[in-house]
Amino acid sequence: MTSKKLVNTVAGCADEALAGLVACNPNLQLLHGHRVALRSDLDSLKGRVALLSGGGSGHEPAHAVGTLLIVKNYTGDRLNFGLAREQARAEGIPVEMVVIGDDSAFTVLKKAGRRGLCGTVLIHKVAGALAEAGMGLEEITNRVSAVAKAMGTLGVSLSSCSVPGSRPTFELSPDEVELGLGIHGEAGVRRIKMASANEIVTLMLDHMTASSSVSRVPVQSGEGLSRCLPAFCPTLGRGLESLTLVLCLSTGSSVVLMVNNLGGLSFLELGIIADAAVRTLEDRGVKIARALVGTFMTALEMPGISLTLLLVDEPLLKLIDAETTASAWPNVAKVSVTGRKRSRAAPAEPLEAPVSTVAGGLTSERVVLVLEQVCTTLLGLEEHLNALDRAAGDGDCGTTHSRAARAIQGWLKEGPPPASPAQLLSKLSLLLLEKMGGSSGALYGLFLTAAAQPLKAKTDLPAWCAAMDAGLEAMQKYGKAAPGDRTMLDSLWAAGQELQAWKSPGANLLQVLTKAVQSAEAAAEATKNMEAGAGRASYISSARLDQPDPGAVAAAAVLRAILEALQGQGV
Repeated sequence: MTSKKLVNTVAGCADEALAGLVACNPNLQLLHGHRVALRSDLDSLKGRVALLSGGGSGHEPAHAVGTLLIVKNYTGDRLNFGLAREQARAEGIPVEMVVIGDDSAFTVLKKAGRRGLCGTVLIHKVAGALAEAGMGLEEITNRVSAVAKAMGTLGVSLSSCSVPGSRPTFELSPDEVELGLGIHGEAGVRRIKMASANEIVTLMLDHMTASSSVSRVPVQSGEGLSRCLPAFCPTLGRGLESLTLVLCLSTGSSVVLMVNNLGGLSFLELGIIADAAVRTLEDRGVKIARALVGTFMTALEMPGISLTLLLVDEPLLKLIDAETTASAWPNVAKVSVTGRKRSRAAPAEPLEAPVSTVAGGLTSERVVLVLEQVCTTLLGLEEHLNALDRAAGDGDCGTTHSRAARAIQGWLKEGPPPASPAQLLSKLSLLLLEKMGGSSGALYGLFLTAAAQPLKAKTDLPAWCAAMDAGLEAMQKYGKAAPGDRTMLDSLWAAGQELQAWKSPGANLLQVLTKAVQSAEAAAEATKNMEAGAGRASYISSARLDQPDPGAVAAAAVLRAILEALQGQGV
């Protein structure tokens, strides 16, 4: 079965994609009758070296850049560009060709050599900066040839891609990852078990820098640097010898890191991979001079990433930093990544007034027991809540509440909770807003922040009833939900109506709370017969909503946990 693609015809994919690129970019023009994009200001550039790069479609935006031929080391690319070079030379046009092979996947070199991967984009940038500065053809060729020997790229993918009109190029089981693959859908050098982002990145960097590999990137840590000179420098042309000498005598290699989306990876995952790569390299004593994160050279919709490391010195960095109008080039700050302060201390929290009890006579120890009961309940409901959420959302309601529970557990291990009820709820509000995330985190945060206000003056039962009212009002104000809209508000609203009894003199805490919990649970169950009027579920057909709302179920479960914890303590 072929994969679905948003195309008009398979045959017209390349032409139409190129037309779209040019249509939306005033700096480019199409060469009539050819699949070639040119700079719009081409006529004003006479006397400078022209750069031509290309290849098959599906690697966008890699080849949408500015007569030096920059060719990725694939047979088809070499043949086509080689033919063009020979034809140009036959007409007396001076043309040079640089074949880029930055693939660090193979430990033993094959006859075909190293494949050209995302590192080619860095060569485009360096060559473009040199050409823009008026450098001659021979010198540009020598410079970029030397730079190309000081970099490496390795890719990893969660699954294959598929060419329009065709089936996926290879198959992976759910627990497998492809390591060392190219950019044409071909399989990699080996398959590994699925692991965390940190573990995958560590494996990739180990593979790229292994001393036993002929395609290694000679990145050195802060120790034993004097050994890198004889092992690396003799293999290079004169253009990079000075660079290598500087690196060998410094406190560690200085590199440009490129984290490339192969086409189908989410920005969330891309950020996680980038963080892992920066941390891992810096832990090894490697200085990251620049970090480029984004989509540079794709393999259609392949869900994977590649890492590129380029050894750099200051002159090479200036070429990387040179201004460009290339639309796909990121706006990278011209400062080193390593050594930059990345966080600042949070404002100091105000000191609490010493109070011995909370919540109308409950001790701090009892509050801890209540919170622990809530956490245990939510962790036990994770899969059930996720299952309920899949009908109307993204199936993460249980995961979100479990994240909140673990955050509270971690917070309790740091020390006793605040003694003041208002401070307790305010702290929980900030904790959930930061750690829980999603709409639930914001709603709980709003509820707790508002509920804390009436408790600043008093902590008797009428004050706790007022706190419930304030919390519900804030949720309705900003969440735009009302009772009957099939949200978590339904459970909390039903409980709030019962808690009005706390305003009466002589009201019993547990008796009223028991009725409130029962009403909340009944309201949660009733949501399965409601049409969603707010929240994500409101976009789903009511015919598909035949289970209770997961947020309402979670809210009722929290109230049940509080009740059972208080009953267990004999309050």
